[in-house]
Amino acid sequence: MSLAVIAIGRDEGARLEACLTAALADLPPGARLVYVDSGSTDGSPARAAALGAEVVALEPPFTAARARNAGLAALGAPLPEAVQFIDGDCALEPGWLAKGQTALAADEGLAMVTGWRRERHPERNIYHAMAEAEWHRPPGPVTSNHGDMMIRGRDLASLGGFDGALIASEDEELCLRLLKAGRGLLRLPTDMSWHDIDMTRFPQWWRRMVRGGHGHAQIASRHPGAAARERRRAWLWGLVLPVLTLAGLFVTPWALLLLFAWPASWAKTALGLRRGGMAPRRAAAVAAFYTASKPAMLQGILTYHARRLTGRALALIEYK
Repeated sequence: MSLAVIAIGRDEGARLEACLTAALADLPPGARLVYVDSGSTDGSPARAAALGAEVVALEPPFTAARARNAGLAALGAPLPEAVQFIDGDCALEPGWLAKGQTALAADEGLAMVTGWRRERHPERNIYHAMAEAEWHRPPGPVTSNHGDMMIRGRDLASLGGFDGALIASEDEELCLRLLKAGRGLLRLPTDMSWHDIDMTRFPQWWRRMVRGGHGHAQIASRHPGAAARERRRAWLWGLVLPVLTLAGLFVTPWALLLLFAWPASWAKTALGLRRGGMAPRRAAAVAAFYTASKPAMLQGILTYHARRLTGRALALIEYK
């Protein structure tokens, strides 16, 4: 099965070196490695070329979707039988490429396979711990992924690649189109990649949540019903509950009891994390951030709709 790896990034420095080195070490003979750079100022293109990657310089605007499509264009037609996508802040697990190819070869109904993404330093701080919890998902059929994935070239070609208008969640949107085409998506019970979120400050985390909400809203504009659960939670906890509480105070002070829904939600989430094996103090902290993420997600949803209604450009929301 012919194979190519497409890595994308901007100013990833040592993490890009780790990404490309791991990919090169795992490439079978004849496979290609393409790196698409989105305006780096840290010498990433030269570093990638020195390592042996084919380098593509993306023109603005910079988005992951456009970068991935630029990588596909560099491969030319016909595309390889399998294409592995990897972000520049990730590194492939040794042996993953062979496992992904084997899974695709064994089942013609599969369009995409993915595995477990792991966080390199979950002990570093709360943001890294949350990322590790976010990546941990059960194996089996899936409806989305985190960007690291192996896809059949013919499926990519038939769908025209990624939606270049999306500023986030382009991987989830592609998965929805694959599912609508009747194709299978599978998470294998094996490590696939190692991620370094490199996050240290609350505003970074908040903007990442805002970007997620924006992505959910933009995808839903193309696929009604997509991310419905996440969007409902954002509206409920970010707007409906606070408005009901304030309105109720004009009638009775008992309306303040509605605020107990927040600690109840936190306690339920913390208990679930503890049952999953997380330490009590870390589970309590992660649950607090999960609870606080709903208003941030709503901000992203409202930002998308405001941009759409006013005709403003959907500028990239960056958190690094």
